[in-house]
Amino acid sequence: MEEDNTINRTELDELGEFGLIDQLTQEFPLRNESSLKGVGDDAAVINHEGYRTLVSVDMLVEGVHFDMTYTPLKHLGYKAAVSNFSDIYAMNGTPTQIVVGLGVSNRYSVEALDELYSGIRMACERYQVDLVGGDTTSSKTGLVISITVIGMAKDEDIVYRNGAKKNDLLCVSGDLGGAYMGLLVLEREKAEWIANPNMQPKLDGLEYVLERQLKPEARKDIVKELKDLGIKPTSMIDISDGLASEILHLCKESGVGCQLFEEKIPLDPSTDRLAKEFNIVPSIAALNGGEDYELLFTIDQKDYEKIKEIYTDVSVIGYMTDDKGIAELITPDNHVVPLKAQGWDHMRKQE
Repeated sequence: MEEDNTINRTELDELGEFGLIDQLTQEFPLRNESSLKGVGDDAAVINHEGYRTLVSVDMLVEGVHFDMTYTPLKHLGYKAAVSNFSDIYAMNGTPTQIVVGLGVSNRYSVEALDELYSGIRMACERYQVDLVGGDTTSSKTGLVISITVIGMAKDEDIVYRNGAKKNDLLCVSGDLGGAYMGLLVLEREKAEWIANPNMQPKLDGLEYVLERQLKPEARKDIVKELKDLGIKPTSMIDISDGLASEILHLCKESGVGCQLFEEKIPLDPSTDRLAKEFNIVPSIAALNGGEDYELLFTIDQKDYEKIKEIYTDVSVIGYMTDDKGIAELITPDNHVVPLKAQGWDHMRKQE
């Protein structure tokens, strides 16, 4: 599943650092008026005149965040970019530029990195974001990708994590748990492939969860729909580490509690079916799986009638309370279960 090293392979040292940067960034036109200068100088020049500038950074490390056994390089580039765009949408902003840093070992060829950048380029085209700079360096342990995303928003439009109030409604876009189930499927097929390299992966009918894991999308559409409806969330966060973890972040930053109704958590039928095949309670996959990149947000109760207009894309799953920092799951039979952040924590020792 890794790249074929025998065909059309150009070694990285044949181009050198600056030649490699030129090679990888040559097909990234500037699309935003705010991008005054992109690749080719000591620094990019950006002018968000009349807007606040939003900045976020994310780092992906081979063997920690992704496994090259089953991750196509084009998909990896796309996901690396889109997951960063999602952070800007979670602030109710618009991503406009990215800067990409790579640490890469000599196991990778120029052609492999071209494939990675083709995914980044695809994401930039789809979301109208400019690549305006970056850096490459050698790595002894594989591939490291660091992306800094820059965005913009009017001061009055920015949504923070700390604005939720008692009785606000808790909402989420899309459905949850699919990315985690896609990961479990890929890990299962990898284990079978290691045991028998001649096996063919069993992936028929699993396209939805695999795409949720390998090629997720950021919810630009939800940000636009909320603005069109005249709804400004009181708080918002994207779901990268699991629903439970993100709810607790909102509770902590806003100084409120939360009541979450298990039966309201949106699940795709394929996610529900696969979770049961893996002997996992479906809602647990949603609560703790992560990497869904959906938007979790709170709204004032006065906006309830408005939010119903996009019920196909947004679910109301609970409400905020005055029990500071206490989040609870209400089961269908009315049992109350404290929520714990059991999603992925990259700095915590994993069991």
